[in-house]
Amino acid sequence: MTREGSPFKGTMTVALKEAADHMTGARMHLIMLLVMLTAIGAVYGAIGRIAETTAEDPFLFLKLLTVSREPLPSFVAFLGFLLPLVAIALGFDAVNGEYARRTMSRLLAQPIYRDAVLSGKFLGALIVLAIALLTLWLMMTGLGILFLGLPPSAADVVRGTAYLAATLAYAGVWLALALAFSTLIRSPATSALAALSVWLVLTMFWGMVAPLIAGALAPIDPLNPMTVVTQFETQQAIARLSPEKLYGEVAAILLNPAARSVGPLFFDQVEGAIAGAPLPTMQSLIIVWPQFSGMIAAMILLFTLAYVVFQRQEIRA
Repeated sequence: MTREGSPFKGTMTVALKEAADHMTGARMHLIMLLVMLTAIGAVYGAIGRIAETTAEDPFLFLKLLTVSREPLPSFVAFLGFLLPLVAIALGFDAVNGEYARRTMSRLLAQPIYRDAVLSGKFLGALIVLAIALLTLWLMMTGLGILFLGLPPSAADVVRGTAYLAATLAYAGVWLALALAFSTLIRSPATSALAALSVWLVLTMFWGMVAPLIAGALAPIDPLNPMTVVTQFETQQAIARLSPEKLYGEVAAILLNPAARSVGPLFFDQVEGAIAGAPLPTMQSLIIVWPQFSGMIAAMILLFTLAYVVFQRQEIRA
């Protein structure tokens, strides 16, 4: 049997239907309520801290995202912790939930290809995440204008938009991971547990494992000082296998214009530079482009795994 027309015929139909289901579901309402409450708390604490200490800073709107006030962490820290949970909640039963409800055969009986079903489910959840992130960003900007009394500068807008795109890519990695487990494992509860286990290891424990692996792969020679740098770079490379590490480095460079490197900073890199001077926005984007492209590559790789497995699965009525 030959395929006719575009292989993505029906993709947007499935995507919009999935997005509508997510947006009207009680699960999404509860999750976003939690995220919005924590985000408002973080921004409110940051505004109070900024008003006390850094009111003269030229990048006030970027400070809203990074400044924390005890006991609340920063807005960036909240997103880094909660976004994977939101993405996993949207994708852990995307495929096996259809099998559990016995609706997969009915869905594939429609004039659409399997490609469109899987792509539509992924795009639908990604649309919901994009809408949620854009809402949070606009809310944060509105609160900043209201309480600080200043509009964001052009550099703030460009850096904030780039950070928003990186945050969506970060969420997309965890969404693709949840979708892959949903395709590989037939039980929704088991796939959710598997995705949460990977998130827990890469977020909580990977930072402790990376130094141990780096110490074994690149031991320090007391007679060679450069081995310290080699071990540190090895540790960084291993730590970057975690999306949380990549996201943290992107946020640190984009939201702190004075930052010049995500790794060791040597004297020749800062020679002639003015201490504390902001880096041009384009230079900051160039620095974090490897991290950003790494998150995109991880998302594509995980989605491809889910795609191959789903294409090979036998569908029974």
